[in-house]
Amino acid sequence: MQKIGVLGAGHLGKIHLKCIRQITNYELVGFYDPDKDTAQKVSEEFGLPAFASIEALMDAVDVVDIVTPTIAHFSCAAEALQRRKHVFIEKPIVATPDEARQLIELARHAGVKVQVGHVERFNPAFLAVKDVIRNPMFIETHRLAHFNPRGTDVPVVLDLMVHDIDILLSVVDSEVTSVSASGVAVVSNTPDITNARIGFANGCVANLTASRISLKNMRKSRFFQKDAYINVDFLDKTAEIVRMTDAEKAKDDPFAMLIDLGNGKGMRQISFERPTVLPTNAIQAELESFYEAVVNNKTPMVTIEDGFKVLLVAYQILEKIAENNRQFSE
Repeated sequence: MQKIGVLGAGHLGKIHLKCIRQITNYELVGFYDPDKDTAQKVSEEFGLPAFASIEALMDAVDVVDIVTPTIAHFSCAAEALQRRKHVFIEKPIVATPDEARQLIELARHAGVKVQVGHVERFNPAFLAVKDVIRNPMFIETHRLAHFNPRGTDVPVVLDLMVHDIDILLSVVDSEVTSVSASGVAVVSNTPDITNARIGFANGCVANLTASRISLKNMRKSRFFQKDAYINVDFLDKTAEIVRMTDAEKAKDDPFAMLIDLGNGKGMRQISFERPTVLPTNAIQAELESFYEAVVNNKTPMVTIEDGFKVLLVAYQILEKIAENNRQFSE
């Protein structure tokens, strides 16, 4: 059994506390939050000790779960790694690529496990089709949310779009070769809505849109590849696969949906599949997977290097937005 403690008892921190309690292999020791009122309320609600300091919590655990605001990720993770504690850290991994580089070096010296909380990797809708996504050549994502002051300490790219950047990098086995982007700060002081176009060396192109000022919530991704189109709804947790197959196989099926390619190119059959999506709690699943990585000495599902690569692309997007805004203001 691994002793675990949580840093940060805000909205997401409380969700982590609830999920950890459902994982029998963890012993939830307690939590730390610098806000005394919050700490007292959460301590009473969960019947858990609120530690007086980060250091006191770390001394009592094997695993540190960091669910603080992004700006505090690096200092908390660095402290934990220096004490040779295993670290689960919420996305984005840290605030800057330079901090991520330092963290990678600290983790290497500590010889412990680090996993980044890119939770959509564990979304049951994505898991249902992950193995079907092979060499996609065009990807389109929309991640839209109602405005919420929580998370506005960072641009929408680091708050929301990082989820889709991580999924993108996990399914495209190629290097990023180009990034173009635009974004507007409508409500906060940083971009609240952003569109980015990312090109890869293998020819794949991805178009990503993220907004935290939308009138509706949406988290959809579409993957287009040879002979197939895969749609994933991360919010509703549904998935659909549309395939194009040889029409010869459907010649005896009176209900087959066929399409004429024209110019004597023959017929193709369109088939629709709705894979079974299991009722999985993604946050609980990622925390369980981290336990397995720690006790079995396996590579975490989302490594510290994965988190770093996502951050590099996110900063390329932010740089393009800043460049475009400078040109517009001149």
